[in-house]
Amino acid sequence: MFSRILKWTGRILLGVVVIVLIAFAVFSFLFRQHVNKQYTVEVREIPIPGDTATIAAGKHLYEIKGCGVCHGVDLRGKIFVDDPAIGRIAGRNITYGKGGLPASFDNKAWLRAMRHGLNAENRTLLLMPSEDFTLMDDHDIAAIIAFCKVQPKIDAPTLPVKMGPMGKVLSVLGKIPLFPAENIDHHYHQPVQVAKAPTVAYGKYLSASCTGCHKAALTGGDNPVPGGPPVANITATGHVGKWSKEEFITALRSGKTPEGKQLLVKDMPWTMTAQYTDDELIALYLYLRTL
Repeated sequence: MFSRILKWTGRILLGVVVIVLIAFAVFSFLFRQHVNKQYTVEVREIPIPGDTATIAAGKHLYEIKGCGVCHGVDLRGKIFVDDPAIGRIAGRNITYGKGGLPASFDNKAWLRAMRHGLNAENRTLLLMPSEDFTLMDDHDIAAIIAFCKVQPKIDAPTLPVKMGPMGKVLSVLGKIPLFPAENIDHHYHQPVQVAKAPTVAYGKYLSASCTGCHKAALTGGDNPVPGGPPVANITATGHVGKWSKEEFITALRSGKTPEGKQLLVKDMPWTMTAQYTDDELIALYLYLRTL
């Protein structure tokens, strides 16, 4: 009797292992399909000025868009996820030093990467927030490119992205936004320049940077980072609807909410939003209050 139980237990366990292996093989196949898919896009070229005002504007945008979170303050690249199950995800060296961008990486290549989320082979970049960048006007995207291009060359190896088994499964299921090119309107024609003022319209433009975590409707929900806490609703139906303009600005500059909570940078990058100007924060506040 006991031997029969062991026999059936072994068969069940073997069956479970086989099912898991088959499922993982399927997800691995689908993952490769996403990674290897090639896109046909027409990159609309725009002028990239090199004057000091444009470069200064680009530096500000690099900071408030959180580019340094992945690529580092000095653009040398950095690892920002390193988990055996999820994988190793690193932003590449985007200077023109050894291990960084090749000399052939021109303005068109920058635009292809930022607005279309594609590499030189027209395959999707991994975890590049191009869904945000594609909505930026010509003036702002040109400023970021201008800033990046003039940074000192740094010799630092670009570490390849290596997804673990759980990372592959979650990315195929859409729980990790790993394939930006799939979620972009590649025919979208960006405006030349959005008026920068403390207005609802400008706040809506700025809010594109919030959708990566707070979702398209900005109502929050599941954290895009596996295991992370739920993301807050930042519309008028959430806490923001109860905050004054001054309280909102304090929260985004210090991480301290009117309710007395200290936001952790790993959950809410307030050190990034702290770099926003007063007009930018007021515009964002006014827009969020309309939702």
